[in-house]
Amino acid sequence: MKGGGSSSSRNRLVPYALLAPGLLWLLVFFVIPMYFMGELALRSGTLDTGFNFTWEFSNFTDALERYDENFIRSFVYAGIATLIALVIAYPLAYMIAFRGGRWKNLLLFAVVAPFFTTYLIRTIAWTTILSDDSFVVETLGSLGLLGSTDRLLATPTAVIAGITYNFLPFMVLPIYASLERIDVRLIEAAKDLYSSASQAFWRVTLPISMPGVVAGTLLTFIPAAGDYINVYYLGSNNQSMVGNAIQSLYLQLRDYPTAAALSFMLMFVILVLVVVYIRFAGSEALMGDEEEVR
Repeated sequence: MKGGGSSSSRNRLVPYALLAPGLLWLLVFFVIPMYFMGELALRSGTLDTGFNFTWEFSNFTDALERYDENFIRSFVYAGIATLIALVIAYPLAYMIAFRGGRWKNLLLFAVVAPFFTTYLIRTIAWTTILSDDSFVVETLGSLGLLGSTDRLLATPTAVIAGITYNFLPFMVLPIYASLERIDVRLIEAAKDLYSSASQAFWRVTLPISMPGVVAGTLLTFIPAAGDYINVYYLGSNNQSMVGNAIQSLYLQLRDYPTAAALSFMLMFVILVLVVVYIRFAGSEALMGDEEEVR
C-alpha cells in the first residue's frame, strides 16, 4: 500500500514537472520583463535628469490620449490582416493536406521558404513590388482599381498586404497540422451520413480543424498588432501603428516612461483579447466538438 501511495504521488507530480520548463520560461521572459516595464511606466523625469519612481499613473492616460488612433489602427490592421490570412491559409492548408500527394513536402517547403530570408528583407522587397512604376501597380491602375491616387505605397492597403504576407505561414502551418491529423474515414463516413461534401466539411472537417484555426489566428494577430516594420517601409505617418509610436518614444524622443506605459497597455489589451478569444473559441469547446463528431 505504501509503495502504491508513493507511486500515485509521483504520478500526480508528473504534469507539474512537465509544465515547469514552460512556466520558468514565462517567468523569465514575460512576467519579470512585464514587472520592470510596469515599474518604468510609473516613473517621471527625463533622460538627462534621470527617471525617478513617483507612481506616475498619468503616464498611462497621457499615452492613451496621445496615441489612441495608433492603438485603434493597430488592432484594425491586425484584425483585417488576420482575417485575410485565414481566408488564404485555410484553402491552401486543406489542399496540401488532402490533395498534396507526393508534392506535399515541396508545398510545405514553399510555405516556409520565405523564412529563409529575414523579415526586414521580405518587407523591403514589397516596396519594389508595390512601387509606383511596378507591373502590379500599373496593371491595377489600368483596371481603375487604385482610385485617384494611382499608387499603393503609403496606403493602408500596402501595410495590410505586407502584414498578411509576412505572417501568412503562421496561419497555414497550425491549420495544416490539424487537417493532416484528421482520419479520412471520418470524412467518408460523414459523406455517407450527410449526403454532400459541403455538409461533411461544415459538420466534420471544420470543427475538428478549429484548434489549428485558433492557434493560427493567435500566432498571426498577436505579432501583427505590435508590428512597426511594415508601416515604416510600406506606409506613412498616416498609417502609423502603436509599434511605431513605441519605437519613436524609445529611440527618438527618449521618453522611456511613456513608451513603457504604451507597451504595457498594448501587452495588457492583447492578453485580455486572447483570454476572451480562447474563452469563446478555445480548446475546451473545440475538443468538445471533436468528441461529439467522433
